[in-house]
Amino acid sequence: VVVPVVDVQSDNFKELWPALILAIKSSSFVALDTELSGLGNRKSLLAESIEDRYKAICHAARSRSILSLGIACYKKLEQKAADTYLVQVYNLTLLCSEEYVIEPQSVQFLVQHGFDFNRQYSVGIPYFKGNDKGGSDDRGVHIRALFTELLRAKKPLVLHNGLIDMVFLYQSFYAHLPERLATFTADLSQMFPAGIYDTKYACEFELRLAASYLEYAYKKCKLETSRSAALGQDTPHVHIEFCQYAAHMSNYVDYRVCPEASPAAGETALCRQFSAFGWCPNGGQCPLSHDTDLVIQQDENFDSAPQNKVAHLMEDERRRPETLPETDGGGREKEGESNGSEDKSSLVTPDDGGAAAPSKTVNTGTHRAGFDAFMTGYVFAYARTTSWLPTCLNKVYLSGKAAPLNVAKSSFSRSSKAHQQKMEMVWGQG
Repeated sequence: VVVPVVDVQSDNFKELWPALILAIKSSSFVALDTELSGLGNRKSLLAESIEDRYKAICHAARSRSILSLGIACYKKLEQKAADTYLVQVYNLTLLCSEEYVIEPQSVQFLVQHGFDFNRQYSVGIPYFKGNDKGGSDDRGVHIRALFTELLRAKKPLVLHNGLIDMVFLYQSFYAHLPERLATFTADLSQMFPAGIYDTKYACEFELRLAASYLEYAYKKCKLETSRSAALGQDTPHVHIEFCQYAAHMSNYVDYRVCPEASPAAGETALCRQFSAFGWCPNGGQCPLSHDTDLVIQQDENFDSAPQNKVAHLMEDERRRPETLPETDGGGREKEGESNGSEDKSSLVTPDDGGAAAPSKTVNTGTHRAGFDAFMTGYVFAYARTTSWLPTCLNKVYLSGKAAPLNVAKSSFSRSSKAHQQKMEMVWGQG
């Protein structure tokens, strides 16, 4: 019951390049997640004006960096049971070649969740930000070329709370960010013609989950799928398979497990902060429970009582953040706590290629760019079994707002010059 995550770094990037490109090109959709060195002033990220928010994120993307990139490629297997996917997950360790700001709270959070800064500085894949520096910048084996291949593949792009990710990806691997938000969204709509999907928007506005942080959303969707399968219901449910990696690749594969929850010895009080946002300022020192399974169970019990329906609507409003928790330095509500009490149901069945090699250590905990990308993709795969997916196309979640950001080119906006030049190069060589 493990998820194999392939670690990609400078000393194996060239070797893994063909498999990574094939995974992207043959996928049905691609989910991405990033770990960042920080975001600066949190209040600016929640400015009333969306234009001001965009400017604040742009400032962060120009001054901070992407430390790691998670890529999860989901390929629907038509010859298998409905909604069966072959999933390949990659975790790329990156190292910006230019000076950048790294915030202490980001370092602290990442180290607590297993990020190895020594490894990053020794074998991180180098990259530079902004516009291309030369004619060969999108050819060869490096991150900018990989991003170009992602664009050429024309696959749906899936993110969770994705505005920050998209701004950082654009500045880091594509071109200098445009000054206006309307120009940025016009560029994005052309870069990803198959559409952009934000699973946080889907969870908040379509699924109407009690909480929408990533680990909660993943486990809730997984639980619903497991229930449907166990009851033999004739409804679509997601099946996941993984690749069987050859022996020579075993050193690159990090087997991540979302462990089963242990039964509580008695009544356990839940941390309200963690319950709502998936994050708590006290971290592992908090005396209250950070068990996401328990949070889901409590929400379901609360939902099932008719007298709680109105109260639950009020609870939903309480859970909408007025301020951003200082989490991963990325300004996003991340699940954060690897507390050893995770998913009740297995991620894979024993015969689908998901079992870890006996000689490999299986690591618990869920916070990592590659694993986060896997969870994001799973939520989207679940969404594809429902009728509400089309309503989520090109709608990106905006914290504290009743409406999403629409990724589209309006009659009042034009694409940026840097984007136009880049697209000529992308498709001219495609």
